[in-house]
Amino acid sequence: MKLQDLLGVLRARWLTIVVTTMIGLVAAGLFSLLTKPMYAGDTRLFISTASTDSLGDLYEGGRFSQERVTSYTQLLVGDTVAKRTIDKLGLDMTAEELESRVTATAKAGTVLINVRVLDESPVRARDIANSLSDEFVAMVRELEMPEDGSTPRARVVVEQRASIPAYAVVPKKKQNIAIGLLAGLLAGIGLALIRDQLDNTVKDREVIESITGAGLVGTIPVSKVRRTEPAISFEVDKTNIAEAFRKLRTNLQFLSVDSPPRVILVASSLPAEGKSTTALNLALVLAEAGHNVVIVDGDMRRPTLDDCLGVVGTVGFSTVLSGSVSLDDALQETGSPRLKVLTSGAIPPNPSELLGSLTAQKVLSDLRARFDYVIVDSSPLLAVTDAAILANSVDGILIMVRFGDTTRDQLAHAVNNLEAVGGSLLGAVLTMVPAKGSSSYEYSYDYGHDTTAEQGNARKLFSRGRGSVRGK
Repeated sequence: MKLQDLLGVLRARWLTIVVTTMIGLVAAGLFSLLTKPMYAGDTRLFISTASTDSLGDLYEGGRFSQERVTSYTQLLVGDTVAKRTIDKLGLDMTAEELESRVTATAKAGTVLINVRVLDESPVRARDIANSLSDEFVAMVRELEMPEDGSTPRARVVVEQRASIPAYAVVPKKKQNIAIGLLAGLLAGIGLALIRDQLDNTVKDREVIESITGAGLVGTIPVSKVRRTEPAISFEVDKTNIAEAFRKLRTNLQFLSVDSPPRVILVASSLPAEGKSTTALNLALVLAEAGHNVVIVDGDMRRPTLDDCLGVVGTVGFSTVLSGSVSLDDALQETGSPRLKVLTSGAIPPNPSELLGSLTAQKVLSDLRARFDYVIVDSSPLLAVTDAAILANSVDGILIMVRFGDTTRDQLAHAVNNLEAVGGSLLGAVLTMVPAKGSSSYEYSYDYGHDTTAEQGNARKLFSRGRGSVRGK
């Protein structure tokens, strides 16, 4: 993985890293709070040999003392000195418990031993450390005493006695917090990388093109405004999302120069992938370019275009197919002078049969003859068969892929459904792309626009299209 890819993963998974780091910090804090405070009584012992005037004897004596240090450190944490200390102080603990609280360390090349005793009481920590050191001095004197009663060759002196400690050495709060922070951060990064490796969602052009066998013809950035205001007023809107749809329009015109697609089905694998919003704004941006466009709501199960455009939804595609209303009467005006809409009409009990009928093909053929472009919104491919049925009646299909949500398996299955009926896939559109991060698609235009004003203009524009069915 390249550094740029790693940074992209970290940016995309920043929430995972932050949450895991916070968990590490909280765990370290709880550990520090729940750990019983322990105080340290510290003493230092000095090992020496009998004095002599000979330089050779002094050297040998120094080596003898250093060799004794290793053995003495073992004796200090042993059972004998622990029992003697307990007996002297009358401690209410076993020798094993005291041994677990004693540490003895010696720096290589020296004849000094540092002794530390931990205890819940600072006073008792001092007393135990001093008593243990005194008992050890006495025990060494006994062990090193020659049988003839002469001066022992080695002896131990308490060079530094313990005093009452001012603060607890356990828990080490700052150290625990630092460890928790580092452990949480590393765990978060590791978890982010694992999630990225296990992530089966579609996020880049290469994956889309390899699965669909077609090109990526557009990328639409995510926009919170579009959730409540799906239609974009392209006359005044110069935002990134508006420019993305203009780019989609340009790319669409270059898909087939000799025979450009005019009847286009907008499909998706599953709901909530931006299909209807893309279909609506593609129709609007084509109308902005001077084309006569009609948008058809081919989703007869969960229609949305009537709400988006503020038109009547009970008369439309289904009522035309059933023969209840003529096509001329079902077409409705919108706020855009070059855009008309054919809503889904009343929800029928048999949408698939209606959409697969010869009448549906004739209606789309009539619309082709009247308009420059016919944009058909459809049902999700994996939910029902409606979109696959319509695929044979159009010039081509644009399939929507939601960034970080549509999985590779879902996209592959949807493409297979289209291929099974002989549908012509024009390309894919990656929707709801993050505005920031390495996975985003940046737009360099900066028009200094007023978003609030543009939203107001869009509402005024499409409120003019809230009329009744023509001739009714």
